[in-house]
Amino acid sequence: MAGLYGNAPVTRRSRHLNTRKRYANGDRHEEGHPDPEDGEDDVEAQRHRHLGPGGEDVTHGKPLLRYHGPGITISGLVTPLIAFLCVMAFSGTFSIGAFPAVLPELGRSGALVDWQLGAVAGAFGFARMLADVPVGLFLTHHLRRAFVLAPLLLVAGILCLTSGGGLPVLLLGRMLMGVGHALAMIAGLSSILRFQTGLALASALNAYEFSAMLGILGGTVTLAVLPARLSWNVAYLLACTPQLLALGALPWLLAALPPDETPAARPLFARGSGAAPAPLTARAVLAVSAGGAVAVAYATLEQFVIPVRSSREFGLARAGVAQLLMTAQLTDILALLPVGVFADRRGPAPVVGAVLLVMAAASLLIGFGALPFVAVGCVLYGLSMAGWMLPLGVLRAETPPDRVAWRTALYRVFVDGGMFLGPFLAGLVGAAHVGLLTLGWTVPLVVVAALLLARRAR
Repeated sequence: MAGLYGNAPVTRRSRHLNTRKRYANGDRHEEGHPDPEDGEDDVEAQRHRHLGPGGEDVTHGKPLLRYHGPGITISGLVTPLIAFLCVMAFSGTFSIGAFPAVLPELGRSGALVDWQLGAVAGAFGFARMLADVPVGLFLTHHLRRAFVLAPLLLVAGILCLTSGGGLPVLLLGRMLMGVGHALAMIAGLSSILRFQTGLALASALNAYEFSAMLGILGGTVTLAVLPARLSWNVAYLLACTPQLLALGALPWLLAALPPDETPAARPLFARGSGAAPAPLTARAVLAVSAGGAVAVAYATLEQFVIPVRSSREFGLARAGVAQLLMTAQLTDILALLPVGVFADRRGPAPVVGAVLLVMAAASLLIGFGALPFVAVGCVLYGLSMAGWMLPLGVLRAETPPDRVAWRTALYRVFVDGGMFLGPFLAGLVGAAHVGLLTLGWTVPLVVVAALLLARRAR
């Protein structure tokens, strides 16, 4: 602990100050960049970009934890912006974790057939898919407004869903929640991709996902411990109360955002700047394909296969369904940060390839296995979800900074399209044949994984 919070070694600090002095005197080596005679490598240069005149770590002018030691440290990751983004992600995902466990009861209370149940589950992803591109254009100039609107839409959707209405009201509630989550996720991811620099990008993305997974787990655990005598809508509403934390943390998040660099008069939606479009590389296509494939498998398993099979085939009640989901979520949480650090060291592309293969194995076990194999599949499923954010790291390396928000929105179109398509098609196929659909999703997972790993090998 003394190494993280104490003063940096004198020799390293002196070398940094000498670099600043040479830059002030007109030396050709820019501030924070390595000088061949110093023997500094690229890692050292990246660190110097975050050191202030006293050797302290700064981000957007705000002193943070001090740097010391090799590799990625806390000082490169824990900034006020990242911290409050994580708070928003944590509080905003309780509703996601709580929903699958109440899905069987929701269907029984509303006398919904399989296709209607799939439509309610998929409406969330459908709304996010429709909102992704407009949201990306909107938050290019209105990032702060997006953070304000997101929790309000989520609260409105939760109240609508739990109001006790029929199928149209359920669909409306899920779609409002989907738009709110689209605003929150794209705004959060764009903020990380734009403002988190240096060697800790994958770790910052996984810290954001880690916080979201804690919220998802919190929603599932809350439903598991609430009395079974509560109706599904009352239990769901109670599980979603941490959403109020997002409203409380909002002023601090807005204060942590860097000042706007655009004029005061800004269009509601961003327009083309006349610049040439960013080149579409093979690696960028594979990143988007990987995100979409994982999303389809994830939504099919969590929003339909696990709760429906657990309830109908294995006779599990709400708490039993929640326990299976918690198995996956706990595995995800335990693996998230190590996977992010590993991806920072080895590069995200090979890790994404491995994640896709693990997700394929999980899909087969959950779709076809008996209850013990389903439990093992949930562990693998959670392990694969630890790489949920890593395709964005691959995409970011292929994207110019001024196109990050736009490409993130396009990426989310494929991801949220998969989140809609998975449970919706599962409902159309029906619970009796959903295993065949799960088998079909494994093919693109294996193909994209093979292409990513093959490109890495070359």
